[in-house]
Amino acid sequence: MISEAKFQHELELIIKNGIREDIGPGDYSSLACIPADAKGKAKLLVKDEGIIAGVAFAKMIFAEVDANLVVETFINDGEKVKYGDVVFHVSGSSQSILRAERLVLNSMQRMSAIATKTNHFVQLLEGTKTKILDTRKTTPGFRACEKWAVKIGGGENHRFALYDMIMLKDNHNDFAGGITHAINKTKAFLAENNLDLKIIVEARNLDEIKEILENEGVYRILIDNFNFEDTRTAVALIGDKCLTESSGNINEKTIRQYAECGVDYISSGALIHSVYNMDLSLKAI
Repeated sequence: MISEAKFQHELELIIKNGIREDIGPGDYSSLACIPADAKGKAKLLVKDEGIIAGVAFAKMIFAEVDANLVVETFINDGEKVKYGDVVFHVSGSSQSILRAERLVLNSMQRMSAIATKTNHFVQLLEGTKTKILDTRKTTPGFRACEKWAVKIGGGENHRFALYDMIMLKDNHNDFAGGITHAINKTKAFLAENNLDLKIIVEARNLDEIKEILENEGVYRILIDNFNFEDTRTAVALIGDKCLTESSGNINEKTIRQYAECGVDYISSGALIHSVYNMDLSLKAI
């Protein structure tokens, strides 16, 4: 993953773009009927159940919209919530609260859904050594928040983007003239450009597993779309030479069986791309 400073910058960009997109030249609805000096208070109300996420991000949004807004938190990121729970109160300028409302809700609803699904997968893996990873199958412009939500739900982050880790997938290997050529060219490229990046290589079958193992410098092997038996064989072949990751059409019905094959990680795009937003609302009190 990227540095904490870079991650924070990504969050700031999301907020600035979200405000630009939603407010534009002004919240004319509020400007039209609410006095500029009016003060108000609102509560973040849960109308669903799961794992709440985005509380800290909501505070960042409120602070960007109006540094004088005050947030009183009752439930923190990563905690379980149920229908009727109140996560926080926000008080201050009524106009400011309304300007921030939609960006806060849109962000928290999606982040909470991702955290909830991730937590479900984490529970399915309980008792095994396997950790759940996200992927780059994210919403354009909202990736940092989605990956943050995975962490809140108890999962781990894969690479953030194309620049913070090398991942040689089937197309890279084929275009490069084969796995060994791809690995050798990659190591040469990293040395020439003074880059210190981990290398993951995808394998489509056991023969490709064996070829990867003939090369040094591979951090993790991606065991892609293998059945259970071949996954167990692959894990045995790899041993402690490098880390292992299973991926490809793994769902909540099969994830436990893949974990019991002994892989270190399982990656799933479904943590992010296949969720239903948690129902939340911001209500004046």
